[in-house]
Amino acid sequence: QVQLVESGGGLVQAGGSLRLTCVASGDILNINDMSWYRQSPGTAREFVATISRPGNTVYADSVKERFTNSRDNYKNEVYQQMNNLKPDDTAVYYCHDSISTSSTHIYLNYWGQGTQVTVSS
Repeated sequence: QVQLVESGGGLVQAGGSLRLTCVASGDILNINDMSWYRQSPGTAREFVATISRPGNTVYADSVKERFTNSRDNYKNEVYQQMNNLKPDDTAVYYCHDSISTSSTHIYLNYWGQGTQVTVSS
């Protein structure tokens, strides 16, 4: 069984910074892409960023040059440094990883429970 746990959310003023962390644990053989999504009330969950195992990143246009993703493949952790936060960044942020387990050897997608980020104006 695999579990993803996010942390690092909170309340911050516009222009401030936060660093999110997502830790994957359990019967993990390998992790491919590690991604972040976010969802604010009344809207669909949207893609924020993804980082491949070698470290290649893709960002949504709305967060480019403000958010930076990195990962530690030994710790099975992904990080999202968020700078110059805006009120529109307010949302629940979810970790989403493509993980193969030692018991199945197939890749499945897993979601974390989310962490709230609130940016005040």
